[in-house]
Amino acid sequence: MKLSKTAKRLFVVFCVFVLAFSFTTVAFAADDPLAVVDNLSNFLFGLIRAIGLILLAFGVLQVGMSLKSHDPSARANGMLTLAGGIIITFTKEILSLITG
Repeated sequence: MKLSKTAKRLFVVFCVFVLAFSFTTVAFAADDPLAVVDNLSNFLFGLIRAIGLILLAFGVLQVGMSLKSHDPSARANGMLTLAGGIIITFTKEILSLITG
């Protein structure tokens, strides 16, 4: 079945309108906008803490493997990863100490 150019264009416009109106939702404002920002902040700091804990575990693993293989450069890298993981894990507490 062949369609003319105008029929194809009308069909495309119809599909665009159907998709545009089917994906729209009504967004209501929250009662307290600061609560929304606080929830987002808690979520982001939780995500940062999870990444820091992963780095911390990886640093412990690196240090352990370097002690087994007697490799000083790997031990240094492991210590740096361990220190970075500790700093990233406690970012929220560090920022609260700095800002007061």
